[in-house]
Amino acid sequence: MDRNKKKLWLERAVSVAAALLLWHAAAQAVGQRLLLPSPADVLIRLGGLFLEKGFLASAAFSFVRIVSGFLLGLALGSLFAAAAAFSRPAEVFFWPYLTAIKSVPVASFIIICLIWLDASGLSVFISFLMVFPVVYFNVLEGMKSADRKLLQMAELFHMSRRKKLFYIYLPQTEPFLLSACSTALGVSWKAGIAAEVIGIPDGSIGERLYEAKIYLNTAELLAWTVVIVILSVLFEKLFMKALRTVLAALKRR
Repeated sequence: MDRNKKKLWLERAVSVAAALLLWHAAAQAVGQRLLLPSPADVLIRLGGLFLEKGFLASAAFSFVRIVSGFLLGLALGSLFAAAAAFSRPAEVFFWPYLTAIKSVPVASFIIICLIWLDASGLSVFISFLMVFPVVYFNVLEGMKSADRKLLQMAELFHMSRRKKLFYIYLPQTEPFLLSACSTALGVSWKAGIAAEVIGIPDGSIGERLYEAKIYLNTAELLAWTVVIVILSVLFEKLFMKALRTVLAALKRR
């Protein structure tokens, strides 16, 4: 690990420690665990969650569905963006649908979708809906920013659309795609968990959050929130590293 990375990790550790101290001070000032439990209370409850029989099942239930929605949104968002980049009529046709999806509040979608879908599949669809426009608009912007001179040269040498995609569009779009994925990952978890809290599918993290709220168990509510953050951050790190590896391999083809 080089000096810059060590400095970054040290800064982040100091920042987290400061946040925990501030949290502890606020909990002491409030003096009521029901309103604001201390970091120690949440840590103890978090340890208890790990030992519970249904913990892994609940975590896996939500993880699989939210990640599935994210991957579906990433795949279709990229595909539709490529179609729109190559075809102006397609871009015009997609525009009202994508704009509506981007603009409508997630709570409205969740309530509407509860009429159409079973609660167990709700988080997949909601995560997909939130990720799809983020990826679409970013990838489309990246493809539109491709160097016109390179594209003209490709036309001159009769380069196939597939080669233009890999050797011209992909390098230009990569920063936009990485930014879209970084943003969409956080959005997918927020939207997916919100869908579960409203839909309350059996065996989900959302159900556990709802139960903690009903029984006024603030420590458990925050402990499950920590679990969500851990799952989200770990998946983001692994996915972004894998995506960069795949993109680098594609550019070497």
